[in-house]
Amino acid sequence: MTASTQAIPAGTDPRRPPGDLAIWIFILAELGVFAVFFAAYAFTRMNHVELFNQYQQHLDRRAALINTLALITSSYFVVRAVAAIREDNPRHCVNWLLAAVSMGLVFVVVKLGEYHHHFVVEGVNLSTNTFYMFYISLTFFHFMHVIMGMVILSAVAVMAKKGKYSAREHTGVETGASYWHMVDLVWLILFPLVYVMR
Repeated sequence: MTASTQAIPAGTDPRRPPGDLAIWIFILAELGVFAVFFAAYAFTRMNHVELFNQYQQHLDRRAALINTLALITSSYFVVRAVAAIREDNPRHCVNWLLAAVSMGLVFVVVKLGEYHHHFVVEGVNLSTNTFYMFYISLTFFHFMHVIMGMVILSAVAVMAKKGKYSAREHTGVETGASYWHMVDLVWLILFPLVYVMR
């Protein structure tokens, strides 16, 4: 056995992406949908720059920054969870996954606060104007992915706690982690595009 082979964690095949192949087909499909959304947003914005700039100022950038930090932190926790199970430490894996879910909860609470302000206080809806139509559609679509990701990570944590994963077999942990990183990646594009770009 060569030194390079010894460096590869047990249960890891360097010839394939981490996790189940089906999740990567799903992730690519989801990224394709988001890409269409982002392209439509950018194209429409070019034709309504003043409108978009005006109403973009009504968004809470501090809340969005908090959510960005929450998702980046959660992705780090997920990386630690995968590392823990590769080291055959399911207890630490569970703890890191629950920490990631808690950061997802921070995102949800902050985003709900934003929605309350826009929908209840300001009376904004999809028909208010073109900017808010995109803002609501894009952020809510992503919001639902965060909820789904939290459910997936929670289910993986339950399975890990039951001893279903080990250093030799941890595809489920990698699958959940891959989905969560996709959710994070989309937000890292959405945040500057909707909240910052002028």
